[in-house]
Amino acid sequence: MAVEHTSEIKLIVGLDENRVPEELKWSAQDGGIANEEAKAMMLSVWDSKNRESLKIDLWTKDMPVDEMKIFFHQTLVTMADTFMKATQDEKMTATMKDFCDYFAEKLELKK
Repeated sequence: MAVEHTSEIKLIVGLDENRVPEELKWSAQDGGIANEEAKAMMLSVWDSKNRESLKIDLWTKDMPVDEMKIFFHQTLVTMADTFMKATQDEKMTATMKDFCDYFAEKLELKK
């Protein structure tokens, strides 16, 4: 099957003099996103040749810790959902969601 279309997702990281992120912006033309500001990002890619994930985790120095906790929780929940879509493993997905609930409870994210 030939590639008929490409789609670009662009990340721009503004760094301070110590190379610490000051700002994050992203664009995804196909999604209608242009230079949107973000405070944190996590990107993982699978290197099939070496059978390992490669990742970039960045956050700006003004990302509040309470928001980082929420960001992590929401990312974990999304990962559980993605795991289910990719594997159809209901038992492990339920285990992952249980952990997400535990994580939220311990961080007092859910009232």
